[in-house]
Amino acid sequence: MAKKIFLIGGSKGGVGKSMVSMAIIDYLQEQGESVLLIESDTSNPDVWKGYGECVETQLLNLDEADGWIQLVNLCDSKPEYVVVINTAARNNQGVSAYGATLNSTLAELKRDLVTLWVINRQRDSLELLKEYMDAIPDSRVHVVRNGYFGEEKKFELYNGSKIRTAVESRGGLSLNFPDLADRVSDDIYSKRLSIAQALKELPIGNRAELSRWKGEVKKTLEAVIHE
Repeated sequence: MAKKIFLIGGSKGGVGKSMVSMAIIDYLQEQGESVLLIESDTSNPDVWKGYGECVETQLLNLDEADGWIQLVNLCDSKPEYVVVINTAARNNQGVSAYGATLNSTLAELKRDLVTLWVINRQRDSLELLKEYMDAIPDSRVHVVRNGYFGEEKKFELYNGSKIRTAVESRGGLSLNFPDLADRVSDDIYSKRLSIAQALKELPIGNRAELSRWKGEVKKTLEAVIHE
């Protein structure tokens, strides 16, 4: 069996996909995995800026058929790499149009596709998730409630929704992603640091907060990475 493909979605901008992608890459690296980052947010490639020099990276436009073709070929050529796809804010249109290209090749690639769908507390996060699940039905989907927008109980729309029932009936999990202090996340983005670099270079207080956050992230991701 080849390694998994992790797709970090949400379709909207500003829900926290980039930080979730960084957290997954950092966790996989600590597990000794080789990581191939597919950065599809070509207009604002935050994850590529932080990780372009420490993991193998490809910038792909997944709004077009050609990008999906390249994605499948890369997954086929590097079976020993775990693939992490950081999607762009507008990505549902590309998924709806061309997602079948990936979905139809998963069996031949011998890879599982695992989606982490990052949400805020608004309704459109859930509507976009339903569209995605219809477009790529063979992906295991886990929903990530981003703690930046509040604690679990504040995600009332999702917590009581039919889409949550659909996610969990298909084996998906509803996860809580811990909030990281703005001072630290701002440093990571503005200085284009990986999490590992930030743990070496930031001031001691910032590093202490980042270490606390990493410990919480590990608890969240363990069930997803090792399922």
